[in-house]
Amino acid sequence: MADHHVVIDNLVKTYPGAQKPSVDHVSFSLPRGEMLALLGPSGCGKTTILRMIAGLIAPTSGAIRLEGKDVSSIAVYKRNMGMVFQAYALFSHMTVAQNISFGLEMRNVGRAEREERVRKALDLVKLTGLGDRKVSQLSGGQQQRAAIARSLVIEPELLLLDEPLSNLDAKLRDEMRDEIRDIQARTGVTAIFVTHDQDEALSMADRLAVMSAGRLEQVGTPREIFDRPQTEFVASFIGAGTFFEGRVAEPGLAVVEGLKTLRFVGEAPVGSTVKLMIRPHRLVLAGSSGLPNSFTGTVEHIVYRGQILTLNIRCGDRLLQADLPTHAGVLPEKGSEVTLAVAPQDVTLVGQVAP
Repeated sequence: MADHHVVIDNLVKTYPGAQKPSVDHVSFSLPRGEMLALLGPSGCGKTTILRMIAGLIAPTSGAIRLEGKDVSSIAVYKRNMGMVFQAYALFSHMTVAQNISFGLEMRNVGRAEREERVRKALDLVKLTGLGDRKVSQLSGGQQQRAAIARSLVIEPELLLLDEPLSNLDAKLRDEMRDEIRDIQARTGVTAIFVTHDQDEALSMADRLAVMSAGRLEQVGTPREIFDRPQTEFVASFIGAGTFFEGRVAEPGLAVVEGLKTLRFVGEAPVGSTVKLMIRPHRLVLAGSSGLPNSFTGTVEHIVYRGQILTLNIRCGDRLLQADLPTHAGVLPEKGSEVTLAVAPQDVTLVGQVAP
């Protein structure tokens, strides 16, 4: 891992009196200039990891390395990390420029250099000309930009963001996703952000670290996490899917009760029981039930979502979910019979079921 800017090595945090650790032997690394999302449900330990990296919480054991140096026991102000909090934590009695300049003053940066760096930071986050405004005069999105500028103006080795978009409305949240990603890409700063929002993580991060109950489930690129989840938790947490259990009758072929067989791509011993998943958008309308991996059933429920139509289709005692594009010609109606098909490479092998 010598080429990695950030290395989290076997990190553990157990609070006094707790029966289980909040963070349980977590390890991952991040190359310089990349953005990683710590993703998972509330209480899974992701914010605790971020705060340990920042130095706000001491780890029980393990190491946090930045450029090969263990910073686990170094004071917060010596770690040269910028942090954007969920509530922004801007000083309301100061102007925007004074907020951004604060960290530079604490580092005894000269006035002329402070003013120049603050000006550049304001330009970077598209707040040019707003330096003299009070924080209370800014919109939510502008306050978020000011908080990011304050964190970046010190030229940190690492930028940390804790649920940075959770206080914004839906439209502004979408805009700020692109803004933050663009700022990170232009500055080249290595960044880690915490979120429980899978869309946010998939659209912003170079790689994801998916957490569950204090443990790291999987680390990978957004495509790897979405298309090839390694555990059932990751498969169910990231996107929707219909799950099946089947017995492997021959390589790449599983017998599934109620659906006859499913062909899949992946390695599993013949005779073993496997867990398989199909994403709703991978199912397509087929003209004949004789196609590989095809199922015929009755449409029980339809939800119109603008660009897609979500169908719940009853196939025997199973309910399949399919997302069909609304521009795909004649679409099924409730109560109609349809045949769906899926390519073997779009049937995900999630794992084997213990005997």
